[in-house]
Order: sequence, then structure tokens, then C-alpha cells
Amino acid sequence: MSTPNLSAFSYRVLALVGRDGAGPHDLVRMAHRGRIYAYDAPSQYYAEPKRLERLGYLSARREPGKTRERTHYTLTEKGLDALRDWVPKPTPFPRMDHEGITRMLAADLVGEAPVRESISALRAEIADLSARLDEAEAVAETLPHRAKYLALNLVLARRLLEAHRAWVDDVERELAPKTRRQRGRAPA
Repeated sequence: MSTPNLSAFSYRVLALVGRDGAGPHDLVRMAHRGRIYAYDAPSQYYAEPKRLERLGYLSARREPGKTRERTHYTLTEKGLDALRDWVPKPTPFPRMDHEGITRMLAADLVGEAPVRESISALRAEIADLSARLDEAEAVAETLPHRAKYLALNLVLARRLLEAHRAWVDDVERELAPKTRRQRGRAPA
């Protein structure tokens, strides 16, 4: 049975809170490290646990922090039951809000050069994400109860990055300025 007051983001928060619990600052750090999958605003990682606590899916306690007390959330039985109910359902293909695709659709309207330049800029972000995956891999090794599952997610993330690297290569090649010879004209 589906739980109408829980979204995919709600389930992400429940799963990230996990067996040991987490504070909102921990959730933001985890999301930042796994940014290839999650693009939610940090403020959502502060608001959603509060909402899930009000609904009974999480419990909260105050713990000392470096500079002030922090809230630490743990799964309740209701939260664990919600995950147990949700996980076996068929996984839909992920929806992608991919700005590169939209830019490519506009190429005939704005010209190929700015689209090529914009998409080429993905290389820097791909490199950054790859470095974050290296960090995430190191952290995964410190979480033996989740290491195998995190490793499988890292495999997918690295394949997605590689697919995007290849796509950028294709875009750069196909939208490269054509020389006279490539246009079928003989040199003057």
C-alpha cells in the first residue's frame, strides 16, 4: 500500500537517516557527496525530517554539536514499515530534468556554437562529480552495513558520468564548425 503523505524525497530522507540516525546537516553532507543523484535544496533536508517527525516516521532528540545543540533523527517503527512497504514496488525509470537536452532542442533556433560551448562546459562538472564519487567510495568503506549497496550505486553513478562524457564528445564532434573541405567545397 502506498503512503500518500510520503514522496520519493521522503523515502530518500528515511533511507539516509538509516539505522544509525542522522541530523539535517548530515543529510545535506550526504546529498552533496551523492549530488549526481540528488539535486534537492539543502533547506529541504532540514524541513523534511521535521515533517516526517510530526507524521511519526522519525523521532528526534537533541545532541551536543560543535557550537550548539543539534537535532538527531532516528527511524521509528512506522518509518521502517513505510520503507518496507515502498521498496518492493516496481522502480520507475528515473525522470531527468536535463538542461543539456533542452539546449540541444534549441540549437536550430540559437545556433550550434553556443549549444556546443554550453554542453562542453559539462566536462568540468563531470570531473567534479567524479572526484565526489571518489570521496563517497572512501566513505562507503567505513560503513560496512551499507558498503555493498553504496558500491552498487557508485557503479551506476560512474556509468552515468561516462555516458555524459561520451555524449559531450558526440556533441563537440557533431557541432564542430565545418571546414570548407567538410562542407564539400574545393579549396579556393
